[in-house]
Amino acid sequence: QVQVVESGGGLVQAGGSLRLSCIVSGLTFGDYAMGWFRQAPGKERETISCISWSGRNTYYADSVKGRFSISRENAKATLYLQMNSLKPEDTAMYYCAAGRVYCSAENVDYWGQGTQVTVSS
Repeated sequence: QVQVVESGGGLVQAGGSLRLSCIVSGLTFGDYAMGWFRQAPGKERETISCISWSGRNTYYADSVKGRFSISRENAKATLYLQMNSLKPEDTAMYYCAAGRVYCSAENVDYWGQGTQVTVSS
């Protein structure tokens, strides 16, 4: 049984930082590309960042480029998203996802339940 579990969300003030973690079990972590997505109420799902199987290739949405950093530790089957200089518009549910295709929301195999990030002004 595959499990994808996010943690690390919370309430922070604008300009603050959070680190999200995603622990994956039930699959060979290194065989999957990973990504972070977010969705705010009334908004479409947004691809925030992706990381390839080895971690050598990454993608960042323009909205978070320079502020967020994605990383993975395959030995720990864990994905991270370091979020710095947070803005109120970053407020959303953040979802971790695993897929066999790099940075393709249409080919996500497994989704986490999400962790809420709220950034106050």
